[in-house]
Amino acid sequence: MAFSNAKLLSSEPLVDEEARWIKLVKLAYKDAHGTTRTWESAERRTRPRSGSIDGVGIFAVLAKPSGPELVLQKQYRAPIDAVCIELPAGLVDEGETAEQAAVRELREETGYVGAVSETSPVMFNDPGFCNTNLRMVHVTIDLDLPENKHPKPQLEEDEFIEVLTVPLAGLWDECKSFESQGYAIDARVGSLAEGILVAQQFKL
Repeated sequence: MAFSNAKLLSSEPLVDEEARWIKLVKLAYKDAHGTTRTWESAERRTRPRSGSIDGVGIFAVLAKPSGPELVLQKQYRAPIDAVCIELPAGLVDEGETAEQAAVRELREETGYVGAVSETSPVMFNDPGFCNTNLRMVHVTIDLDLPENKHPKPQLEEDEFIEVLTVPLAGLWDECKSFESQGYAIDARVGSLAEGILVAQQFKL
């Protein structure tokens, strides 16, 4: 797989009839003074009818003798025309819980089999732009399990993902290094890295 082959070919307006995954909406609301205003927003068309979230992000750490390592992914993203450094993630299917979706997506995208240890409150990715939301699910990976010795992702035909791990304690510096190499940093990875840095600085 060569990410150098991936590139944006064109960009043009998308009419609603052709949109499979998202829709644009015009909102009317009252502000704090009671004045009626409008707002433009994007929404996913994929949220399960019986669900309250769109997807999950997955915080998965490998316990290694040299220190804990975070599971990350490289994936080309057409909206930014760049290869992005991301956490494993995915959409929730109809009838799935966030935890079930996280275990499934981790297995499909990385090959690792894990068990859920923690689930975050609902988080909103960019509430000034869209209503997309997710839960961060913490997944423990037992490296002694036979299936985790040589994990094999189960990617779909249109998925091109490279799995890597980085030392958790040095994630901030890793992000700066990735950026210097031309990679884009997903906000969840960057926020996690900054949180670790702040915790280290303030000795929390």
